[in-house]
Amino acid sequence: MSTSGEVGRIDLDPARRRDVLLPDVPRPDGRIGEAIVRYTAGERTNHWIVALAFILAALSGLALFDPSFFWLSTLFGGGPWTRVLHPFIGLLMVVAFVFLAANVHSGNRMTAADWRWIAQWRDVIGNREDRLPEVGRYNAGQKLVFALQILCLTVLLVTGFLFWRPYFAGNFPIGVIRAAVLLHAIFAFVLIMTIIVHIYAGIWVRGSVRAMTRGTVTPGWAWKHHRAWFREVLRAARPRSGTD
Repeated sequence: MSTSGEVGRIDLDPARRRDVLLPDVPRPDGRIGEAIVRYTAGERTNHWIVALAFILAALSGLALFDPSFFWLSTLFGGGPWTRVLHPFIGLLMVVAFVFLAANVHSGNRMTAADWRWIAQWRDVIGNREDRLPEVGRYNAGQKLVFALQILCLTVLLVTGFLFWRPYFAGNFPIGVIRAAVLLHAIFAFVLIMTIIVHIYAGIWVRGSVRAMTRGTVTPGWAWKHHRAWFREVLRAARPRSGTD
């Protein structure tokens, strides 16, 4: 099946065309090819707010975690300012992520095809996507990253409040605070490792970074990596018949 051919044969409704296809892909012959909208400007902005807040929270958190990382506190104006800013940055990250999750949670539910995708992890690593079940808007790996983000951010939010001085820490016994600090450090480490995997996967799958910067992907990229989602986009682009 030729994806470019199929897109070209579809008589797109003008009102839907600007939401589905854009002239946004430079070709070797100098012409501009059409691309599929994968993320809206609002979704991309929300994603990068979360990403920036995560970077700042991770750096400030590392500065407070161990003396060997304390030099990072200079990025925030010194130790006292790092201690003041870190929880507020973390709170911003959680709030921004809630909005992001509200937009993407429906596409991140695990299905039977996702478990088969995971079971065929050797084909995933070997880039043999023709052997894998068709993938929707997000693959099983992305869905697991999403689930881990929800788990980690929930634990970080709760434990962070427990030892947030001077506002809340005084309301809890020292044993609870010590346990909260330990859990906070463990889940912060898990979240950092999860995001590193997320970034690596985004770079590994060529075209993914473009999707989150420009918001579009080529029809060929969609067909290769997210075929079920590509079919959904095409179905949505087809004008309804008079019998519908």
